Amino acid sequence: MPDDLEERADEAAMADLAALAEKEAGRLPRAVRGPLEGSDISWPQCPRGQGIPERRTLGLPMPLDSARYVVMGLTNGPAFFPNPCLAEQVSWVRERGLLAGAYAVTSYPDPQTLAELGERGPYDTGGSGDAYARQRNVGYQQALFNITTMREAGLPAPMIWVDVEPVRDWEWSDDLAANAAVVEGARRGYEDKGYRIGIYSTAHLWAQAVGGLSLGVPEWRAAGPTSRAEALRRCGASYVVQGGPAAMGQWVEDDRDLNVTCPGTDEQVLGWFHRF
Repeated sequence: MPDDLEERADEAAMADLAALAEKEAGRLPRAVRGPLEGSDISWPQCPRGQGIPERRTLGLPMPLDSARYVVMGLTNGPAFFPNPCLAEQVSWVRERGLLAGAYAVTSYPDPQTLAELGERGPYDTGGSGDAYARQRNVGYQQALFNITTMREAGLPAPMIWVDVEPVRDWEWSDDLAANAAVVEGARRGYEDKGYRIGIYSTAHLWAQAVGGLSLGVPEWRAAGPTSRAEALRRCGASYVVQGGPAAMGQWVEDDRDLNVTCPGTDEQVLGWFHRF
């Protein structure tokens, strides 16, 4: 990881936010009437054979023609490995004039990464009483890495969905407080650079990874290989993940991740995506 990661993330964030401000200053948001259907894509949709050995790309199908928005994954599975075809996916979305969003997997650091990055960040590791300052700093660095990845791919999304779930080969630790510290550090990293965040998970997976951590941010809730109707059901109060409002529901069908915005979110949708 480059030593100038924070500087690069600063430059990326400033450029992104300036571009968004300039674009929005020239026109008022149009009304958005939902629920809106969209999709999410990441390394599995890259042409076969790319990516890290543990996450070779699969060439899965791109979104349906009916998609109004696409949320693109910044990572090739775990943190610090970029989606190998993100720039091409951004171009695909741009050419179609779709709303474009971003998400990134947050994962627990291996011992080498914890040693390398645990002292780099805003959290004091020298006797502040925070037993998990090093984990927070690594989460912070994950956010900076993803911001740089996003900018270099040409995606100035205003909001980043933080994906918290089991990550095979990069499992969360048995210490839920340590896991939660990584997520909290990532949140601070994004927000320090001017981005809003949401959470992608389910109540079960969230609790399994980070226990009772409550952030109160918007929730993108997964329903698995079910249906649009079930994805909309996930917008209900019975499926709260971490104390935040329902934003989108996701379901899997015919090798595609499909999404639908939750009722009552019409006024918020344009704040989640970049409009090409």
